[in-house]
Amino acid sequence: MSDIAKEAWRKYLIQLQAHPLRTKAITAGVLAGCSDAVAQKISGVKKLQLKRLLLLMLYGFAYGGPFGHFLHKLMDVIFKGKKDKKTVAQKVLLEQLTTSPWNNFFFMMYYGLVVEGRSWGLVKNKVRKDYPSIQLTAWRFWPIVGWVNYQYVPLQFRVVFHSFIASCWAIFLNLKARSVAIKKD
Repeated sequence: MSDIAKEAWRKYLIQLQAHPLRTKAITAGVLAGCSDAVAQKISGVKKLQLKRLLLLMLYGFAYGGPFGHFLHKLMDVIFKGKKDKKTVAQKVLLEQLTTSPWNNFFFMMYYGLVVEGRSWGLVKNKVRKDYPSIQLTAWRFWPIVGWVNYQYVPLQFRVVFHSFIASCWAIFLNLKARSVAIKKD
């Protein structure tokens, strides 16, 4: 690793230790912006839609990072920091039955209403139509991520790890949302 990268990582860790919520929020926002830029390019957008990118960064900054920060702290309190296989399985199950459905629903609503500026009726119909398949896909993907996160990733890095993986998941959600929007236009 280069000296510049080592120094940047060292400074990031200092910020993560000194200001965990702020650092996780900024990280989630930056990763959300990066994933949207990738999703836009993959979907064939010629000129980057800056407003959309900034609104998704806002989602990561104001919701994704803070939600993850408090979720992982709460899970650690509920399960008293245990990391045995039974406890990890319980954490993953709890997360998948509670926060996973909520987060996917909330993202779809935010994307439709705020990012795309669509009417409540259109967004409601889209969520009704697409939510079940998105959630079923999430249940095939996220339990593995959750297992790795709870079993192997230290508490202070869980949101960062989750945000990185979520940026990849967001590319899928953005492309899914965009494909429906293109069909309606």
